[in-house]
Amino acid sequence: MAKGEGPERLLPLPSATLHILIALASGEKHGYAIMRDVEEISDGHVRMGPGTLYGSIKRMLKDGVIEEAAERPDPELDDQRRRYYRLTGLGERVCAAEVRRISALLDQAAVRRWAMNPQLGLERS
Repeated sequence: MAKGEGPERLLPLPSATLHILIALASGEKHGYAIMRDVEEISDGHVRMGPGTLYGSIKRMLKDGVIEEAAERPDPELDDQRRRYYRLTGLGERVCAAEVRRISALLDQAAVRRWAMNPQLGLERS
């Protein structure tokens, strides 16, 4: 498939975008829940601020990889100002394509011994 077609046209993804897609893979979430999930799945290494999150969300909505959920939780249980987001089919395909791309890159790094060089502190656990 050519770069101009399908999910590959959006690759490589910015790190924030990939983290958000992975966070949304488990289901729809509002912004603060996405930020918490990103921090959790990255073992605390990535802390996404509101500017990065909502700037990324705006681009992702425009690209069609996520959408705002139409249904809302019970207003008694949730703040009605919250917006919930979920992956689209395209978003799932883009996330999978990016994971494959990064996996292939890591395989090449291992083949070239970059990832396994103890002097660089990059050994796999």
